[in-house]
Amino acid sequence: MTVISQDTIRELAGFTSGGAPVVSCYLDVDGRSQVRAQDYQAELARLLREAKRRLDTTDDVQADFDKLAAHVGAGIDRSGVRGLAMFSCAAADLWAVYPLPLPVRSRLVVNDVPAVSQLEAMLQDYGRLAVLLVDRQRTRLFLFELGQLVERTELVEELPRHYDSRGHGDAGYEREQHHTDELVAQHLRHAAGAAFELLQEHGFEHLAIGAPAQLLHDLEAALHPYLRERLRGTVHLEPSAGLDDVRRAALEVEAEIDRAREAGLIGHLRDQVAADAKGVAGLDAVLAALRDHRVERLFVSAGFGEAGWRCGACGALASVGRGCPACGEDMAHIDDVVEEAVEEALVQHVRVEICVGNADLDVLGRIGALLRY
Repeated sequence: MTVISQDTIRELAGFTSGGAPVVSCYLDVDGRSQVRAQDYQAELARLLREAKRRLDTTDDVQADFDKLAAHVGAGIDRSGVRGLAMFSCAAADLWAVYPLPLPVRSRLVVNDVPAVSQLEAMLQDYGRLAVLLVDRQRTRLFLFELGQLVERTELVEELPRHYDSRGHGDAGYEREQHHTDELVAQHLRHAAGAAFELLQEHGFEHLAIGAPAQLLHDLEAALHPYLRERLRGTVHLEPSAGLDDVRRAALEVEAEIDRAREAGLIGHLRDQVAADAKGVAGLDAVLAALRDHRVERLFVSAGFGEAGWRCGACGALASVGRGCPACGEDMAHIDDVVEEAVEEALVQHVRVEICVGNADLDVLGRIGALLRY
């Protein structure tokens, strides 16, 4: 599988197919909502059926569809993976799969360029995470982007050979011990300096640190203020930890950051709705805001769906028919107006948040939106 980063997204966005169709597919494989492999496989089958119904599929597009089905049908290793982004263009030899540690809205798009907006929004929202692991002699520093390792470094500063010996009571030993403590303090400063250099060279939004309990406070104190303001907590790992353990810890930190970010956004939405300001809640209010192109960010509870109506003349969506609230023409009944609203939001380049088990959003009617004005 391809590792996702800003560079790979830029490369994907710049892909030219020579006019051949490009298939972009986002698939929710989150174990919280897609418990069994059959669940996410059925979700892809639904996307493919709907695409075939609304498109005149060529042989090349069908080949792309078959490749998606074969890849997902073979099973997905969902260790730390909650979403997939897949891009295929058989005519121009494009095939890229991006495993994502965050959920996505299942969607399939056929266009002449890859649809990368969900990936771009995800990177902007979640940013990079640095993990700094330190003991008395060794420092390891890792940089993750959406759960994938993109940079790492290591520093070893050996202490005097018998630094941990005990039982001496003479002044010479005390001087040696004092010297050792100074070397450890210097090592912590160097570790903090390496993290600051990583911030300057590569940039990151979040930092997690791991160190023995007796060093943790001193390590945090040694961090540059720019690092302390990015500190998101600690991980219970030593520098000797294996890469898989470090990656799992990074995913746990990212998940916690995701929960805190989501809670903050929904809290802001709740406040805006209560103040009758730049926030609306409930299906009717959200559909009206989408018709007016006022939505900045859309929030939907996972699994929420309602029947509704779509206007064939202007494309407006409504929960009640038959007359269109925008142009007055007759509307057609649709099975799930929430799904259509999400699709419309993505077309309008609105960021869409699919929230799992968020009680505050459920109280607001399971759907809400922050508004541009």
